[in-house]
Amino acid sequence: MNGFDEDDAFEAAARAVPPAGGPGARASLSQRAMGMDPARHPWLDDLNPAQRAAVEALDGPVLMLAGAGTGKTKALTARIAHLLATGRARPNEILAVTFTNKAAREMKDRVGRLLGHAAEGMPWMGTFHSISVRILRRHAELVGLKSTFTILDTDDQIRLLKQVIAAADMDEKRWPARQLAGLIDGWKNRALVPEKVPSSEASAFNNRGTELYAAYQERLRSLNAVDFGDLLLHVLVIFQTHADVLAQYQRWLTYILVDEYQDTNVAQYLWLRLLAQVHRNICCVGDDDQSIYGWRGAEVGNILRFEKDFPGARVIRLEQNYRSTPHILAAASSVIAQNAGRLGKTLWTDLDEGEKVRLIGHWDGEEEARWIGEEIEALQRGTRGMDPVALSDQAILVRASHQMRAFEDRFLTIGLPYRVIGGPRFYERQEIRDAMAYFRLAVSPEDDLAFERVVNVPKRGIGDKAQQVVQTTARGDRSSLLEGARHAVAASLVTGKAAVELRRFVENVDRWHAAVRAASPATAAPATGEDDALIELPDDAVPPAEDHSHVRLAEAILEESGYVEMWQNDKTPEAPGRLENLKELVKALEQFDNLQGFLEHVALILDNETDAAEKVTLMTLHAAKGLEFPVVFLPGWEDGLFPSQRSMDESGLKGLEEERRLAYVGITRAEELCTISFAGNRRVYGQWQSQMPSRFIDELPEAHVEVLTPPGLYGGGYGAAGAWAGAASAGAGGIFGASAVEARAARADVYNSPGWKRMQDRAGNRPVSQPREARHTVIDLDAVSPHDLGDRVFHRKFGYGHVTAVEGDKLTVEFEQTGPKQVLAGYVVAAVDAGDVPF
Repeated sequence: MNGFDEDDAFEAAARAVPPAGGPGARASLSQRAMGMDPARHPWLDDLNPAQRAAVEALDGPVLMLAGAGTGKTKALTARIAHLLATGRARPNEILAVTFTNKAAREMKDRVGRLLGHAAEGMPWMGTFHSISVRILRRHAELVGLKSTFTILDTDDQIRLLKQVIAAADMDEKRWPARQLAGLIDGWKNRALVPEKVPSSEASAFNNRGTELYAAYQERLRSLNAVDFGDLLLHVLVIFQTHADVLAQYQRWLTYILVDEYQDTNVAQYLWLRLLAQVHRNICCVGDDDQSIYGWRGAEVGNILRFEKDFPGARVIRLEQNYRSTPHILAAASSVIAQNAGRLGKTLWTDLDEGEKVRLIGHWDGEEEARWIGEEIEALQRGTRGMDPVALSDQAILVRASHQMRAFEDRFLTIGLPYRVIGGPRFYERQEIRDAMAYFRLAVSPEDDLAFERVVNVPKRGIGDKAQQVVQTTARGDRSSLLEGARHAVAASLVTGKAAVELRRFVENVDRWHAAVRAASPATAAPATGEDDALIELPDDAVPPAEDHSHVRLAEAILEESGYVEMWQNDKTPEAPGRLENLKELVKALEQFDNLQGFLEHVALILDNETDAAEKVTLMTLHAAKGLEFPVVFLPGWEDGLFPSQRSMDESGLKGLEEERRLAYVGITRAEELCTISFAGNRRVYGQWQSQMPSRFIDELPEAHVEVLTPPGLYGGGYGAAGAWAGAASAGAGGIFGASAVEARAARADVYNSPGWKRMQDRAGNRPVSQPREARHTVIDLDAVSPHDLGDRVFHRKFGYGHVTAVEGDKLTVEFEQTGPKQVLAGYVVAAVDAGDVPF
């Protein structure tokens, strides 16, 4: 790196003997060589007392427990500059590790600015993987490799695993290579070589997981290749089996600094511990309250047990926040305080009080998106009692990517410029483009681009050769590719499995197209229901009795094509999100009369993209870590969505605590204004469901929250949402009174999942995250419902139905369109005839 010779520098460091006078005497030569004045340390002048203490604590292990927005990067880079300026370490004796190349570059640039010149000669500043590559190149032969080894990308890794699975005589369709890749990557993150995988995990991948893992590793060695997981794993093996090599690095690397320590996995943790055993000058910077990557192997326990791992360690808390207002910090601190597994700290700031955290409930997700869009425009115009806020200073942070669809549709409709960070826009995602291609083909079988995209997606055995025959036939006939495929099959130009699958594909498209024609406005009977004609609904609402045959057709297309099954069988971490996006796409169809109208809508809005310099930022909470915005919107705070039901089912109490840390991260991204919102209704798995406000909402502090939910929005009968506007102003029990907890607990199905039961067991059957004073009867059985058995009622989303059971103010209603539902009496009105419906 810039002329630095690694071998020469290491050997020089190994032979160096400090001259008489100790470190200070040697330091004067280093300082003069780098053009520094040892008497001046300007980088210390701009630090607060805690930051300065962390910078000057150079001897022994140090944990810099840095809360959100407390200047941890500033303190970390000042510490590196201080080590160099005081002569405690030469540039090649400092190991500074972070997680991204961008962070490593920023660290190096900041150190250079502090020193007044470029920070050259620091070969051990980088990511875990980049530093491991340097070490592995020097010692590759110790793990059976050559120094010229190749690093495989994900596609090459999957291709190789398919070969391994095939060699083991296993069906790759039933046992996908991506699933095996995820399994092996998890073992490597935990520093487990094949023979060290616990017997409790031996049943993985049809009882052959470890066997295939070993075969895969052997195949990699024969190819002189490694994957990303191997970079750390091989270095660990070298350190653990060759004490002389480990001793060299321990002697050479006298100071170790680690950024984002809460995100380290087991392999990274062991890697660091081995290197720090001799000098013990390790400084780890992190925040246990921002450990949100457990799903990819991060272990929050690494930072929680730092003092145990390094006896005598100093823990220095950076608690002065330079980013957010006191109200925002109080809200975040109140939520995260509910976690048991944390070291604890209290964030404070000397900034002005600012606006309270705003909390608002909406009728449904579309209303939530509409309100946020209007609010963003109002803030941009400066009509909210604040100075105008640029669009680029406003962000919407969602828990799951499928939530973005409603916002993207709304913003495209009103012409509000936006950008998606951390992934493609909703309609540009792979699974959405694939699904749209199927829909286009069903509407217009002559769409050759759509045909080409999905004819072999999912894989049907219609390979490149068969597709070339289809294209040649179509050109010869001057017809569409679908007609070319029909002709090629009939003339036996395509044979074998390809012919069978191609014929089935053509027949499917024919059937779907016939269904589209049958459901088109020209042939479909118009809705004439008298009740529906008299009900006044919002412009974008769907009348309860409207025919949704095109929605059902879309679902059938995705099912019959095998596309949904493809993602259901895909075991990668992205697959569940892709399935959620497909469900969200189908949900979007409800706003249109037919598939053709929907396709035209998407084509027009995508063609209406803007190149505006200022855009609202739309991203997931995970992608937002490390960023900050003056204005932040946090939508979708509903139990099951946030906290994620899947996370709680899979990880129990541990999963809930990580979800709460994610809420903390979201709130602390806001500098001046934070708005939390939820919807009372969402379409989940194709059905409208009443949503319960997130349990995290109950943990917000009353004094720092302003409730914006309009009075009566929920008819006063919907637990927390209906009680907020009245109970909160009346001072009834906490921010929303006890009714918030009662309403949520009344939803027994939320608490019957395996994850919830595990959480209860681990908590000793103590209700988790519920205020102690609110643990009492959750359903008022003495309440009298205005509806009796057999009454015909109307629900704004579920439509018409008949009451089949009454329990206090809780009804079971057999809805005509959606089947049986349990709803609160305040949600429905009597509907003996249309005139009784007060809308």
